[in-house]
Amino acid sequence: MNICVFLSAADLDERYTRPAREFGELLGKAGHTLVWGGSDTGLMKVVADGVHAAGGRLLGVSVEFLANKARPGADEMIIAADLAERKKLLLEKADAVVIMVGGTGTLDEATEILELKKHGRTEKPVVLLNTAGFYDGLAEQFRRMEEEGFLPRPLAELIFVAEEPAGALAHLEERLAAH
Repeated sequence: MNICVFLSAADLDERYTRPAREFGELLGKAGHTLVWGGSDTGLMKVVADGVHAAGGRLLGVSVEFLANKARPGADEMIIAADLAERKKLLLEKADAVVIMVGGTGTLDEATEILELKKHGRTEKPVVLLNTAGFYDGLAEQFRRMEEEGFLPRPLAELIFVAEEPAGALAHLEERLAAH
């Protein structure tokens, strides 16, 4: 399975790096491919290191203005012209998506896949990995959107919230096995 992970390229502390490394190791041990932004910095590097160390495959999609930060030695590295093309390629290459901790770029990627799902343009499973409660506020906002009629589909059809890496991967494997 090709699992796209949206996450930060920032260097962060252990409460964020530990779950990223753990998710990468789980993904690699299960024989899956990591599809990610291709960066060799921050959490992007941590998750890729975990996948690589556990024998998984790395498929990166970088962007021209960040190509100097692309991970050397990835199994496949695509360089997109711009961020819009990068997002399109990441989603095309993925069977499923995991949203990990990140900033505005991660949030942009997350809302794009959810918008596509909302309109029935994709049915790929999406998991929000709520590491250390990072996305508590966003999860609450999503619930409010559903309760107040802003979502044309039930929230449970759009996204699954997992608190730990093992739960995130188990949900994806279960969903994809059912199809």
